[in-house]
This record gives sequence, C-alpha cells and structure tokens, in this order.
Amino acid sequence: MVERTANGSAATGTKAATPVRWHRRLPWRRLSPRPWGPDADGRSSWARGRALAALAVLTAALLAFHSVVPNTAGRFGSLLETFLPWLGLAVPLLLVLALLRRSATALVALVLPTAVWGLSFGGRLLPEDRGAHDLTAVQHNVSDVNTDPAGTAAALIEAAPDLVALEELTPAALPAYEKALAPDYPHHAVEGTVGLWSRHPLSDVRRVDIRPAAIEEGWSRGIRSTARTPWGDIAVYVAHLPSVRLGWNGLGSGPRDESAGLLGDALAAERLDRVILLGDLNSTLDDRGLDPVTSRMDRTDSARQAFAFSWPASFPVSRIDQVLARSATVSNVRTLPATGSDHLPLAVDIRLERGSDGSPPTP
Repeated sequence: MVERTANGSAATGTKAATPVRWHRRLPWRRLSPRPWGPDADGRSSWARGRALAALAVLTAALLAFHSVVPNTAGRFGSLLETFLPWLGLAVPLLLVLALLRRSATALVALVLPTAVWGLSFGGRLLPEDRGAHDLTAVQHNVSDVNTDPAGTAAALIEAAPDLVALEELTPAALPAYEKALAPDYPHHAVEGTVGLWSRHPLSDVRRVDIRPAAIEEGWSRGIRSTARTPWGDIAVYVAHLPSVRLGWNGLGSGPRDESAGLLGDALAAERLDRVILLGDLNSTLDDRGLDPVTSRMDRTDSARQAFAFSWPASFPVSRIDQVLARSATVSNVRTLPATGSDHLPLAVDIRLERGSDGSPPTP
C-alpha cells in the first residue's frame, strides 16, 4: 500500500499519512494559531482590551450626559457641546483598536456609544421631506470681507425666502445689498451690522441691546421689528452674538454668554406670541451657553433636524447659524451653496401654529 504524505512524497507501510490541513496554510494563521483565543500570557479575548472598553463607556457617557461636564473653568462643557456630534468619531477609532487588540470585551462595549450616538443624532442622517409651511427664512453671516455682496445677495434670492437676515454688514457693502435685494424685498431695516429684509411690511423697528459690558460703545448687533404678514404680526429678531476663542485655557465664551443672556431677556419681554429669531449665535443648540435664548423659544426636535453645518464654509464642522421660533415650528433646515463669506447660508421653513380649524392663527 502506497500513500502520499503531506509534501507529496510516497510513503509505504500501514501507517496513515498525515492529512493536509488546508486552512493552516492561510496567511492570517501565521499571525496567531488562535486569533481570538488566549494570547502568549494566557489571557482570553474577554480579558484583553479593558482600557478600550472603558474608553467606549466614557464616550457613551459624554454623549448622553454632556450637561454634567463642568462649565466653570475653561468652559469645557460648552466646548464639548459645540462639537458633540463629532465625538462619534471615537467609535470607529476604538473599533479598529479593538480588532487589532482582538478584544471581545471592547467590541461589546462599543455597542453602547454606537447606540447613544444613533439615538441622539441618527435621525439627522435621514432625508426630511419639505412639508407644508407658511414662511421660508434665510440666515447668513455675509462676512465683513466679502468682496461680492451683489453675488451673495443673488444667491440668497435663489432660495425664494420671505425673510432674509444678514450679519457683518459694512457701510461700504450695505448699498450693494440694498440694491440687489430691493426688487424682491421692498421692506428692510438695518441696525449697526445686522439687517432684515422682508417681503412683508416691517414696523416698530428698534435696536436690541445685547452688548456685553466689556465691549466698547457703538457695538450694535441686535435688531427687532414687527413683520405684518397675512397671518398677523410676527416679532422678528436678528442677532449676532460675540465670537468665541479657543485657547490653552479652554473656550473663551464669556462675552458670548453674557450677550445671550441679554438677548434672552429681550425675548422674555416680547409681547407678541409669534416670534422668529435669526442670527449668528456663535454656538450650537446643544451648547448650554445659549440656554437663556433657547429656553425662551419653542423647543425644536433637533434630533430630527439635519446637521446643516454652516461654519467654516471651506470645511463645515458646526452649525453656529440658527433660526428659532416661538408659536411656530422650524423644519427642513438646510445650507445653501457657498458665497463670498466664511459661513454658509442657512435656509429653513417655518410653520405657524394652527388654529382649531387647521388654519394659521390670526391676530
């Protein structure tokens, strides 16, 4: 009896040849005889990667309970909340490390931050149908170094909004915006560096003082007017809160937070039921620094709104341009094509609260 050995040579006798184990020849088998088995120190895949599992749990905790992060020294709570959706990038990074570490514990732990991120932000990835609405509004920080104000205005008109709010208007550029927008928006009001253009008549225009104490006199970035629409009067605010600075000691948002408090006081004192706020608020709606403002407006289902990152225009990572409303619903939040600004324009649809018969409320 002649048999063949594993290397193909002949063998004689009654002893059976060693069978060929084809799977042992696969390249990945050379890395470890048992990839998910015990390592050289005898630790199983459940004992490895506990530090990675802890980081996964920490990521989930920060996503779910970001409001408990202290905001005293350095305002690290606001810093985290400004870029909160991006914390989800820790998940694929930890996944790669868990696979390299061959840690079953870390892989199971990663289910937690994945689920929390999905519940918090997953809805923003779904397409949103443009349902019935009463008004369309555009908010845009046009930049005080924009070299093409006429082109910027033309781009905003393409969205066919009823209201257009602009910030960082300069005396030199203002005439160009007024000329370009006048045919479609015959009503407008400007205060300092902010302005509002409307298809509907504007009245009761006045400055809103949101100047922090540390900023010199003459700084004016808030305006309020009454838009007289077919559905009654609506108070429309335009605001540009101070910028924040990121440094070695954290987020410098003190002036922004102080200005947000002043704007919140103005909104609280507003007598009209229906209010629309448009502006560059220099933060996201997750940031607790805007609580004085957001607490005075209707809570929007931000988990269902698109990310619509508006800043910086070259590589948007955050939506710091906002449109909020009271006695109305903001929906279909979207950015428009880039202009000559470092911000992208933001467009939204607004549906006023309905009466018992389904019609928009009357004054």
